[in-house]
Amino acid sequence: MTDYALELDRVSKRFGAVQANKDVSLNVVKGSIHGIVGENGAGKSTLMSILYGFYQADSGSIKVFGKTTDIPNSHAAIAAGIGMVHQHFMLVEPFTVLENVILGNEGSALLTHSQAKARKVLQDLSSDYNLKVDPDAVVGDLPVGLQQRVEILKALYKGARILILDEPTGVLTPQETDDLLQILEGLKEQGVTVLLITHKLKEIMAVTDNVSVMRHGEMVAHLSTEDTSPEELAELMVGRKVVTQLEKPSNEAGEPVLTVEGLSVVDSQNVERVKKVSFSVAAGEIVGVAGVSGNGQTELMEALSGMRPVDAGTISYGNLKISPGTSIGPDDLRHAGIAHVPEDRHRVGLVTAMSASENSILGYHRDDTWNQQGLLKPALVEKHCAGLMAGFDVRPQDPKLKSANFSGGNQQKLILARELDCEPKVLLVGQPTRGVDIGAIEFIHTQLLKMRNRGGAILLISVELDEILALSDRIIVMCDGCITGEVSAKDADERTLGLMMSATSDSSSTSTEEQAE
Repeated sequence: MTDYALELDRVSKRFGAVQANKDVSLNVVKGSIHGIVGENGAGKSTLMSILYGFYQADSGSIKVFGKTTDIPNSHAAIAAGIGMVHQHFMLVEPFTVLENVILGNEGSALLTHSQAKARKVLQDLSSDYNLKVDPDAVVGDLPVGLQQRVEILKALYKGARILILDEPTGVLTPQETDDLLQILEGLKEQGVTVLLITHKLKEIMAVTDNVSVMRHGEMVAHLSTEDTSPEELAELMVGRKVVTQLEKPSNEAGEPVLTVEGLSVVDSQNVERVKKVSFSVAAGEIVGVAGVSGNGQTELMEALSGMRPVDAGTISYGNLKISPGTSIGPDDLRHAGIAHVPEDRHRVGLVTAMSASENSILGYHRDDTWNQQGLLKPALVEKHCAGLMAGFDVRPQDPKLKSANFSGGNQQKLILARELDCEPKVLLVGQPTRGVDIGAIEFIHTQLLKMRNRGGAILLISVELDEILALSDRIIVMCDGCITGEVSAKDADERTLGLMMSATSDSSSTSTEEQAE
């Protein structure tokens, strides 16, 4: 008889008219790593939130280690032995590792006694689970991979025997991802049960024992990982065959249409975020910018799109030049054929309270095409939007629907449709598939390659190395605001890029000099 850590029986949860989970049943073997995959909106996060007490199921039952358990809140989940590591860490950065681990679980008002006891427990946990972290290090000074270890230690300190990880590798370098997967294997060897929620099928195949697939709020498959494949999982997730590796025909690059020379950008706190960066992008070429989020990519994109002033250096789009003191903004660049798909679609790409039709011309709404004597022509805009929605498979195809009511993938396709509709000379695209399911990823990648193949120039910024490698002709790597390496895509692999991503400009230049000698 199989020993289960978790048994879910016909768990359902509804939010108004939306059935988020419908009769979900799941058995997780004790001491195993169990993957859960599915498209956006498939119900994965809702199910995990029920397990951790953020939501309560409308019906169904949950057994934890064979005992039927009510989980009304996170305290009850922790008491039952369930811990959760969230995608966005729940750490207090000015606190030390030790202070973060005991936060909310101090034990007594005399913190010195609590800290002494916790220090011993933390040392034992670090040793047992190979989670080496300096307990006196300030969390804000730690790299992301070590911060994640602190989150895992927090859960283990509170007694977690079942550990839920939600998209745990989204902010990690390839080397940090490898370290995490080894840690998960170590947790499994120590008897901890791991639930791994991720859209990265390669990680599912690498580390899980079993995998469950959700679609439209229901469980559609439970599989042994060794008996399945990424292609089968993708098809189960989407409900149709998905091309996971698109063909990228060779393409002769033309003349440079975007040239960046010695670019420096300073943020609102007067911190230099982009440091003397130089590169170019040619017609018919995709140049990928790889790097862990927060290393200057956002500020680079904002400067290139006219949203942020240039502190030093120049940006040239043909004869159009941006330099310190120039007043060239996003409108000027749009009229010059420079389109922009921002990395934060909610803050910059859309006005979610507005309709899809209004968002389909956002940024271009002052053009005479859409206006008559200063008044928008709504019927024409709606017709235009309907055409974009049909061409880019935006669902539901309702131009009057508020943008907030579309899924993340469909919001992203609407933005991409708007920006590609004008056949721009240059497309600046940031995190094009962030939070997007595998079916929409396939479509978005196809559209980007179509633009490249017709001679457009694309600068692609993404934290997803699979995406960078699949789409780029050349790849530049950013770390701490500097370019730490450049390589042709055909010569690149994840390890090489990962080393560049964790380097500094000084170490990168030193290694280059050593190789030259």
